[in-house]
Amino acid sequence: MHHLAQLDLGQPGRQPQLAHPRSEEGRHRRTGVEGIDSVGHDVTWTGSGSVLESINPADGTVVGSFYDGGEAEASAAVDAAAAAFETTEWAHTPSLRATALGRLADALEARVPEIAAMLSRENGKLLPETLWEVSGAVGWLRYAAASARTQNAGRAAETGPGQYTHSVPEPLGVAGIISPWNSPIMLTVRALGPALAAGCTVVVKLPAQTALTNELFAQVLASVTEIPPGVVNVFTESGNTGAPFLVSSDEVAVINYTGSTPVGRRIAAAASTTLKRLGLELGGKAPMVILPDADLDMVIPTVVQSLVLMNGQFCCTGSRVLVHRDIADQVRTRLTDALAQVRLGSGDDEKAQLGPVIDRASAQRVDAMVEEAASYGTVLLRGGVVTDGPLAAGAFYRPSLIEVDRTDVPIVQEEVFGPVQTFEIFDDEDDAVTKANATIYGLAASVFSADSMKARRIARRIRTGTVWINTWGAISEDFEEGGVKGSGYGYLCGPRAIEEFQALKVYVEQDHTQSAH
Repeated sequence: MHHLAQLDLGQPGRQPQLAHPRSEEGRHRRTGVEGIDSVGHDVTWTGSGSVLESINPADGTVVGSFYDGGEAEASAAVDAAAAAFETTEWAHTPSLRATALGRLADALEARVPEIAAMLSRENGKLLPETLWEVSGAVGWLRYAAASARTQNAGRAAETGPGQYTHSVPEPLGVAGIISPWNSPIMLTVRALGPALAAGCTVVVKLPAQTALTNELFAQVLASVTEIPPGVVNVFTESGNTGAPFLVSSDEVAVINYTGSTPVGRRIAAAASTTLKRLGLELGGKAPMVILPDADLDMVIPTVVQSLVLMNGQFCCTGSRVLVHRDIADQVRTRLTDALAQVRLGSGDDEKAQLGPVIDRASAQRVDAMVEEAASYGTVLLRGGVVTDGPLAAGAFYRPSLIEVDRTDVPIVQEEVFGPVQTFEIFDDEDDAVTKANATIYGLAASVFSADSMKARRIARRIRTGTVWINTWGAISEDFEEGGVKGSGYGYLCGPRAIEEFQALKVYVEQDHTQSAH
């Protein structure tokens, strides 16, 4: 049996490929990833036609090279997943799935430092954030392992004389997962765990911005011998042919996508031709509502953290600061000063609070939005692209804060995906709620007040999937995540996550010696 190829930062990374057991006819290979087991299955790695480079956004240096995937890899991966769904016991054996997910959690846990370090180099997040992401994904896999054993039963009843009815949740089939570059490990595992727990086979499209991290994760997947060949398939893509293939394929029963709202709309439209199940977690524009009695010594650092976490590239970034007029002057001064003092640095800089955005093009895009906002708002803190000093070679962007008195302007309505906040003033609870609900987004929000009942009263009226009260960014695998309005639909994490990948089949039996009605 072949050994897994080792990552070589000086050579192209390779697409995972599964090889079926030897036969007299030779091996039939499909793109994907499998575990190495004792009956002759082996893992090899394959390339594709294009070799690209992964760039460190902190300094512009080349981290390594990788083979870029596309429609051909996606098609082969779907074939492998469809075959595995039909020919293996994966879909029918909850105990196997639970064991495999537990072993996957162990394997990922053993490589947390290595994967976190690579992720920090590739997407620019600070090392404590990537360590949290990868280690957190371990816990999410353990939750999924438990779900495989506890959420595989339906209901049963005698629904009439001699008529016996029972329901059974069944896996939908092949699941396609399309993951973003800002948190590729956690946001992949968030869908992969419940999909596997449900009994689906999976094809994962991972982003090119984190290609070498993707390879390390694929190695972890491939090391789990309990996962049958073809059950999990992974490819990396920089373009836009493989992901659309997953969405349009008749063989793919469910798509889970995390990313922007415009792309989510296109996926929903394309998926309508096959009527496949969709889970979409899309953009956000999280309002941070600060009431007059809020503890500003706690609020100001929290609001700053809500902006700089993940370098402002987070769907729940606290991008809108809504402040009661009575404390507006105080908050404006304190927040401006705090944001001006944010320390920028690379992912391994222990003193850094904010790393680079994903690339220089993104830094320029963010800066253009801020420049436009200056024409209709008051720039409290200009921030901007770092163009001199030791960080000039990277994609660093200093935080910006812009005060606006209208909600119908681009800086309020559009997701910036960078370290930029708006400062907006409200007069009363109704005004706060109206402003908070003024965008198409409904993913997350925060309310800060010493009066918990007042905070809950406002929180109940904000149309969003999650509301944090006197905090921000607290998430747990025990409770669902999802959005409303333009932030998508469907839920991951918590007990409902597995249901996104299940269909319910109802069986009815009749005892004809009794009358049925």
